[in-house]
Amino acid sequence: MELRFPATPEKGEVSALLIRPDDATHLLVLGHGASTNMRHATLLSIAEHLAEVGIATFRYNFPYSENGTGRDGQGVCTQTIRSAVAAAHEAAPDLPLLAGGHSFGGRMTSTAASESPLEGVAGLVFFSFPLHLAGKPDTKRADHLAGVSVPMLFLSGTRDDLAEMSLLKPAVQNLGRRATLHLLDTADHGYKVLRKSRTSNEDVFVEMARVVRGWATSLTGGKK
Repeated sequence: MELRFPATPEKGEVSALLIRPDDATHLLVLGHGASTNMRHATLLSIAEHLAEVGIATFRYNFPYSENGTGRDGQGVCTQTIRSAVAAAHEAAPDLPLLAGGHSFGGRMTSTAASESPLEGVAGLVFFSFPLHLAGKPDTKRADHLAGVSVPMLFLSGTRDDLAEMSLLKPAVQNLGRRATLHLLDTADHGYKVLRKSRTSNEDVFVEMARVVRGWATSLTGGKK
């Protein structure tokens, strides 16, 4: 289902895509990466595989990706996320809400949640949380996560050059019981894997969907 909702008063409306399987038990509000949009192949694969395990998704564009302009400031992005959460709840008011995204979309979601809780959202899901720029290892981007009050799930590839394992693991551990880290063997930031050396035969998108499903069920009991 294609939808539109007002992102911010200044930026106007943006597009959204709702995928709701018949057996849906949760709805994940899903933001895209920095240089992509809601129709990007990676986000589509995430959404389709989540649908197969009963997780509905509400993908949306940030105003800059909707209009083909330079990237919006943080304030516009975080307000867009709050608007997306509200629009998602209106589209499927019977489903428990989760929020997150791939790379930039996930980081902006956690930024918004650290400023004040996202209404009705039970947990955050990060697909390749971008801990630092490629080749510039740092953990400053994790500082705001201490202000997030809901459970968080990190799905990160062991070859992600935007999240070195030696930095990501302690950053997540420092968040205590609120945070769960699931490592995707040999996957990079965009989920390309080294098939010959990967220890599992499970497709990486199938793996992520399975883990999200189990984690989401642990939060809400799978109830609508």
